[in-house]
Amino acid sequence: MNVLEVIARKRDGREHPAEEIGFLVGAYVRGEVADYQMAAWMMAVCIRGMTAAETLALTEAMVASGEVLDLSAIEGIKVDKHSTGGVGDKVTLVAAPLAAACGVKVPKLSGRALAHTGGTLDKLESVPGLTVELDPDRFIKQVREVGIAVGAQSPRMVPADKLMYALRDVTATVPSLPLIASSIMSKKIAAGADAIVLDVKFGRGAFMPDVAAAEDLAREMVVLGEGARRRTVALVTAMDNPLGRSVGNALEVQEALDALGGEGDAELLDVCLRVTREMCDVARVSADVERVWRSGAGREKFEEMLSAQGGHLERGLPVAPVKVEIPSERDGYVEGIDALEVGLSAAEIGVGRIRKEDRVDPAAGFIITAPVGARVSRGEPLVVVHAQSRELVDRVAARVRNAWRIVDHEVRRPPHVLARVDKDGVSRPD
Repeated sequence: MNVLEVIARKRDGREHPAEEIGFLVGAYVRGEVADYQMAAWMMAVCIRGMTAAETLALTEAMVASGEVLDLSAIEGIKVDKHSTGGVGDKVTLVAAPLAAACGVKVPKLSGRALAHTGGTLDKLESVPGLTVELDPDRFIKQVREVGIAVGAQSPRMVPADKLMYALRDVTATVPSLPLIASSIMSKKIAAGADAIVLDVKFGRGAFMPDVAAAEDLAREMVVLGEGARRRTVALVTAMDNPLGRSVGNALEVQEALDALGGEGDAELLDVCLRVTREMCDVARVSADVERVWRSGAGREKFEEMLSAQGGHLERGLPVAPVKVEIPSERDGYVEGIDALEVGLSAAEIGVGRIRKEDRVDPAAGFIITAPVGARVSRGEPLVVVHAQSRELVDRVAARVRNAWRIVDHEVRRPPHVLARVDKDGVSRPD
């Protein structure tokens, strides 16, 4: 095959046969197709789009570019859970161990924080001694014995995605639905689970700008998952405001422990219970999720997982030396909290990374004392900043305060879960 003919086919709006996509991806990974040629093809995809068959072929070619984790040694239906990223999103830390406590086998490969979105691996590594670098044998053994393991993805998995994503980032080809969906789902499929539950977020703190765009992405990913013979379900959830009451690695681990212990923000608990029910459903596990949650079994399972990965909660989670309240400048009600501004401020004080090589401060973050809907008086705290120095707090204080939108009238918290997508289509809560 000739790479120029492949590029021209998509430039002209024609459909690729599957073998042509396989040729392009394989040749690019081997270095036989230049960056500028792959960039030209991806720009053509951005403009012309791809059919469902083409997107599935692209996803399968990306999976085939590297290793695929073989989980056949684990009995039962294995379920992975993935979020498209947000601010204060600790759903995995709650829903995954709760699902495991219900009897679901949960092999979870996760990512790290970048820009304003948090990373599950960084959160877990705030637990003293814990490792997320699990070789396949240890990972599989832990899922068999504990029911859950959360580790880092091998760099040998889906190398095509790493190369293509870096190129998309510098060629204005990121916002393409087929390229986004194949990037996410190739990694999920290579991770080896039998079923996948997706949390697709939209809003100020998310990649997708609105609910319609998030539903489109969710549909695309569900089609890819089902096409790869994985039972796939997606929830479309809001990320205009930070989720829960904490943003930060150790702070979110503590909030997850509290939530699994029966305490916590109602919105966070609602979405975590919904995700857990979906995980049980795709695993064909019959469980009273709320009863399991109330029993405390989910917290016990989380602590068991942390211990199995070398974690020592008894040593205590990291604590920041400086804690400063940011007060409200007026009386009123919290109408909204700009998740993007909070996330970017968090990255500035060390919660996340501006660049991939940046170090993360496990103790840094925010505790939200005035969530959406709360009534506040002037001088009362909106949020407590946890940081290594007062200088860092001062650097973000104005930006954080301005993230809170205070109005004169009472505010009702908006719904968090807006839609559910499966192979039969989209449904919305009443």
